[in-house]
Amino acid sequence: MRLMNIDIVIVNWNAGSQLRECVDSVLAHGDDVVSQVIVVDNGSTDGSSDMVENLLGVKVIRTGENLGFAAACNMGAMVGDAQYLLFLNPDTRVEAGSFSVPLAFMRQPENARVGICGIQLVDKNGKVSRTCAEFPTLLRLTASALGVDRLPGLRGMGMRMAEWDHDDTRRVDQVMGAFFLVRREVFSECKGFDERFFVYFEEVELARRAQLAGWESWYLTGARAFHAGGGTSRQVKTRRLFYSLRSRLLYGFKHFPSWQAWLLVAVTGLIEPVTRTAWCIARGDRAGVRQTWSAYRMLWCSMGRIMRGEGRWNP
Repeated sequence: MRLMNIDIVIVNWNAGSQLRECVDSVLAHGDDVVSQVIVVDNGSTDGSSDMVENLLGVKVIRTGENLGFAAACNMGAMVGDAQYLLFLNPDTRVEAGSFSVPLAFMRQPENARVGICGIQLVDKNGKVSRTCAEFPTLLRLTASALGVDRLPGLRGMGMRMAEWDHDDTRRVDQVMGAFFLVRREVFSECKGFDERFFVYFEEVELARRAQLAGWESWYLTGARAFHAGGGTSRQVKTRRLFYSLRSRLLYGFKHFPSWQAWLLVAVTGLIEPVTRTAWCIARGDRAGVRQTWSAYRMLWCSMGRIMRGEGRWNP
């Protein structure tokens, strides 16, 4: 008897051949647990979704525009009814056991409160990436804004759990959204991703709400998948930085005390552009300086909407 328990949602935006490689790997290693693959195409113009549209077990939804990652994930999640949802980046390639191992872990009675699960992600050299993170705090976000977490011996001050080699299974605050397995029950209880987060922070924000509702997130070492990293966001570096900063502030206004949120605005909007510029100059990265200030102009122009917590916005 085939037990089809996972709906896989892949959000695509000009991923090129990576999308086909990702889908092919899913179809090859479905472990008889994958119900369907739902590709939500966010207004791609490179024809990447055409490569997978006629594959058996794959459903392509075309939005016609870039709705953002969170909104596209929510749209894809509505299509199926499997017990588990896996949000998978198109720049990943799964292996044998990538699905069956975390699924078996979450099915164990003692893990009934495990709502979200991630696995080891490896780079092109086979090295395990340090992908898990701790929930944002004012101190951690400030350390990141000032670049303190880049300094030797101080990398543990940021959100990313950089000092841990990711070589053991453990409970964590957040697993990376590149491979984000969640019980549909949890996803529904949390009402999905907050669509104000166009991209970045949407998975950590959902994990935070899940934790507040009594669910746990776990990182497993018994399964792995390849993850290229950076994804298609590398194509638009200025907007990538803008959306990261914007999502950071949205998170602060949603989850921090008011005084901390406003302090985060001051650090992000006034101090960080200077520190980022200094880092770019130190590396001789003149293009980085231009991209930094372009991103901050976008941020300053959108500050009113951010502070009011208004909905999706794609400038």
